[in-house]
Amino acid sequence: MISASGVSEPISIRGSVQKRNLIPSAKKVLAVASGKGGVGKSSLAVNLAVALGKQGKKVGLLDADIYGPSVTHMMGLAGVGLTVGENDKMNPVVQFGIKTISVGNLVPAEQAMIWRGPMVHQLLQQLMSDVNWGELDVLVLDLPPGTGDVHLTMIQTLQVDGVLLVTTPQSIAVNDVRKCVDMFRKVNIPLIGVVENLAYFECEHGSKYYPFGKEGGRRLAEEFNIPFFGELALMSEIMEGAEAGKPYALRDGVNPFATLSEKIIESLNL
Repeated sequence: MISASGVSEPISIRGSVQKRNLIPSAKKVLAVASGKGGVGKSSLAVNLAVALGKQGKKVGLLDADIYGPSVTHMMGLAGVGLTVGENDKMNPVVQFGIKTISVGNLVPAEQAMIWRGPMVHQLLQQLMSDVNWGELDVLVLDLPPGTGDVHLTMIQTLQVDGVLLVTTPQSIAVNDVRKCVDMFRKVNIPLIGVVENLAYFECEHGSKYYPFGKEGGRRLAEEFNIPFFGELALMSEIMEGAEAGKPYALRDGVNPFATLSEKIIESLNL
């Protein structure tokens, strides 16, 4: 909305959202959100989806970051296109047992999506309703950073059961997550947890170092009375897995994403 002074004013969404559900075959929908880019949100969404699959859940992964999709690369699906199946709908690409779809499966990686909001809204609806998702225990929704058009589209067209907030410890990231808290609470979507990502690194002698500050995510969770799901370390192995298209969560044994998936299962009653 533009005021008389010519300055844009924020649009109020409290009580104005009429919700639909374009993926009714998903028993639960978990949105992974952050206020700022570069906090490892997509990497966390990918690894969490894989970890939930290893727990025996039927998982879908929808990359809703239209302008900067990264799920295809992290899942080892770069260059893989989509096929058309029943009812002339798109088939999601199955990788590591996860049904995955992204705009990265539709356009070349180097091609920019120079689209206005209405076109993005239409594409997102197609990625939901024109896909043969089949029965899912949970759909993991990787949202783009911020609180913009994509978020409004997803709020209006999916029955989101919970939001996992991702931040790094420093205040500049935490402050942007506060805006996400405000948005989701205005539309009555539950905030099930906060994860503090890239929180520390551990040297070979076992000492922990906190290069980006300490406990910003924990303080945010306490401020808004949201469960704190813990700190995730800055690990080169997680980055290397994302680069190679082999998520770290595929590894056997104890890993932080297995622990996180257990908390998600409990929170969403999966």
